[in-house]
Amino acid sequence: MMPGFVIEYHRPSGDRRVHAFPGESGHRDALKYRLALEDRRVDEDWEIASLNSDSLETLQKTHARYFTGRELQTA
Repeated sequence: MMPGFVIEYHRPSGDRRVHAFPGESGHRDALKYRLALEDRRVDEDWEIASLNSDSLETLQKTHARYFTGRELQTA
């Protein structure tokens, strides 16, 4: 399987936080993390996406809209 990524994307500003989950279980770990984030989300302006990809560079090409703003520090 592929690594997984979770992107927290702020729709109004385009800012984002990217969380990488490497390894064979990365796709599963990313999905679990996304579901946990969604459970505690209070601001609907934040979109939370779980994506599988061979690399962050590929995601930047295939899902370019998530990479228009600033990269924020992950918590």
